[in-house]
Amino acid sequence: MTDLLDHPVISGRYFYPLDGDFPDPFWIDCGDARLACSYHEVDPAAKTLVHFHGNGEIVADWRGSFVHRVGQAGVNVLLAEYRGYGASTGRPQLGRMLADVEVIGRALGQPAEQLVFFGRSVGSIFAIEAAATFPGAAGLILESGIADVLERLLLRLRPEELGVSEAQLRQVVAERLDHQRKLAQYLGPVLVLHTRHDELVEVSHGQRLYAWAGGQKEIEIFPHGGHNDIMAVNAPAYFAALNAFLARLK
Repeated sequence: MTDLLDHPVISGRYFYPLDGDFPDPFWIDCGDARLACSYHEVDPAAKTLVHFHGNGEIVADWRGSFVHRVGQAGVNVLLAEYRGYGASTGRPQLGRMLADVEVIGRALGQPAEQLVFFGRSVGSIFAIEAAATFPGAAGLILESGIADVLERLLLRLRPEELGVSEAQLRQVVAERLDHQRKLAQYLGPVLVLHTRHDELVEVSHGQRLYAWAGGQKEIEIFPHGGHNDIMAVNAPAYFAALNAFLARLK
């Protein structure tokens, strides 16, 4: 049952990897896969935002204005890539991707208190895992995040396709992907960003993530935009909230 999250049905139905490369990746070796990440440093003594992007996206999509805007706030950025995405080797497997989080968090050799984890959409799964793995992290940001992973899996597959009952799948997800438990145990600052009219991950997910956070927390629910244009439609307010949060962590 330990390998259930790596089942090819989950990999094929849940993840949408795209190819794409860029000059001079920051390679992270995860043993059976090499991750083509991207690191942007403005000050070696500054905190670093470790960014986990959404599904159907790759690191190359985030190397422009997002990195520039965060850099203007005096924060370094590590754009984390997933196995099988972009120029990374391997293939997307949820269990192995969860295990990659610790390797990514240690790749820069920085202490946890210098790291701020950011997860967008499916990336929230890995950002929340990072906060659980590095409870001393400086902060956690969840944009259009997922509260109930089992709900999202059951939208795309039936447990019998994995060779298990729903009760067995529910048990594995509860053991590995209990966001309520992980967030309650993380006592650092949390910022939740969501849109009121998110058409893919409804706003109740963001509201639950906020409610579950165990420490100082903030939530910004934007009245405009949807799942894939939350940043573009709300850019001034989005970056005001993001940069104010990052400023408070310095």
